[in-house]
Amino acid sequence: MISPAVTRSGIIAVVGRPNVGKSTLVNALVGRKVSIVSDKPQTTRRGLHAVLTTEDVQAVFTDTPGFHKPRTELGARLNDMVGDAVEGVDVILHVLDAASGVGRGDAFVYERRVRPHGCPKIAVVNKIDHTGQHGVVPQLAAVAEIGDYDEIVPVSAKAGKGVGLLRDMVLAMLPEGPALYPEETISDQPLETRLAEMVREKALHVTRQELPHSITVTIEELDITDALAKVHASLIVERDSQKGIVIGKGGQTLRTIGTRAREEMEVVLGTKVFLDVRVKVVKEWQRDPKALERLGF
Repeated sequence: MISPAVTRSGIIAVVGRPNVGKSTLVNALVGRKVSIVSDKPQTTRRGLHAVLTTEDVQAVFTDTPGFHKPRTELGARLNDMVGDAVEGVDVILHVLDAASGVGRGDAFVYERRVRPHGCPKIAVVNKIDHTGQHGVVPQLAAVAEIGDYDEIVPVSAKAGKGVGLLRDMVLAMLPEGPALYPEETISDQPLETRLAEMVREKALHVTRQELPHSITVTIEELDITDALAKVHASLIVERDSQKGIVIGKGGQTLRTIGTRAREEMEVVLGTKVFLDVRVKVVKEWQRDPKALERLGF
């Protein structure tokens, strides 16, 4: 049900280079896990709306892939997704990583995806808990040199530091308008996509080097009853050698992925889950336009 009490609402695009903590920030802002997170760049591949509804304001945060110089067809499509996400929004949050240092990659994001838009722009300087007591101020100064932001806010999305202040600031910037989603909505992401992303998140946590970039997941079959949810998923990689790594010795790595994903699915679905994960090889799918279409990119 659309809440009649909401008098202000708006869409906030959350952008930045890869691995700056955009998804962790979105989860912190809405107060629950909506986006998957990992320490691997390009974890976010599908734009989603995370919805925060208060007594009289509704904020719709758009989590986006990291904007970068692409090396594959997939990378180019993810960049296009970021471009679409910032069109016509009410606020842009440009997330920067204080721990790794503000630099040319952040300036690239600002010039291509932040500066051209006339809405309020907030620089969110994340991971301040990793900079040390005297490391924050130089990073804030470096951010101020990048562009003309309405506000510069230091936060630690993971620890929650500064998130409340940022949330209040964003909500105050939203224009008058009715709710955009029913008040019980927390995300517009389809259930099958959410479940697939849970499997991919667990796979990212147990794989290393370039393999995470080669992994995607699709749900082949989903059957939910009151007593049991049956989920059949395909974990897709690009080469036969990667298949062996994901399965692991005696199937142990794949079992770990499946167990962790199933446990999270049971919490989300509120029922027992039977999860079957099969590993498939789709040769060089990140570079193959037809394969990308079939996989939903």
